Amino acid sequence: MTGYEVVFALLGAVAVGSGLLVVTTRNVVRAALWLVVTLGSLAGCYLMLTAELVAVVQLLIYVGAVVVLLLFAAMFTRAPIGPTGDLDTGNRPVAALVALATAGLLVVLLVQAFRQAYVDVGAVPPGDAAPGSAAAVGAAVFRTWVLPFEVISVLLLAALVGAIVLSRPDIGTAESR
Repeated sequence: MTGYEVVFALLGAVAVGSGLLVVTTRNVVRAALWLVVTLGSLAGCYLMLTAELVAVVQLLIYVGAVVVLLLFAAMFTRAPIGPTGDLDTGNRPVAALVALATAGLLVVLLVQAFRQAYVDVGAVPPGDAAPGSAAAVGAAVFRTWVLPFEVISVLLLAALVGAIVLSRPDIGTAESR
């Protein structure tokens, strides 16, 4: 094993461990902070795979924007921040079974999908960008994925406006006019 493989495995272990802590922590703020650790370790994995642009986008968009939006919505809507017992149900064994079945199904699907897949990253045709390079990712984002990106940004803006409207009881009432 090389040093890169060890660091990649450690980053993967941190991502899985902190991802489990995200869904098992009863405190919303701590769950968001564990989500920051998870997304940061995934950005480290992207760096190890020499996808620097994807790593920077991961940090800027997900860690810098989505987690901040999540924390802003949790704080602004006066949601219970500390541990609460009324959100707990007795369905943990069933949920764990469904999660394991879903994870197993995803692993089987990924193995079947990539069993015969092979990408030769060493040979790049002249005039084409190397797979995973900033030019290739930029071309894919601004040619193929620009419309879904804009739709997601409008959806996040609508969610933010909805959170503001729901958290302010004086908006839309006769008292505020």
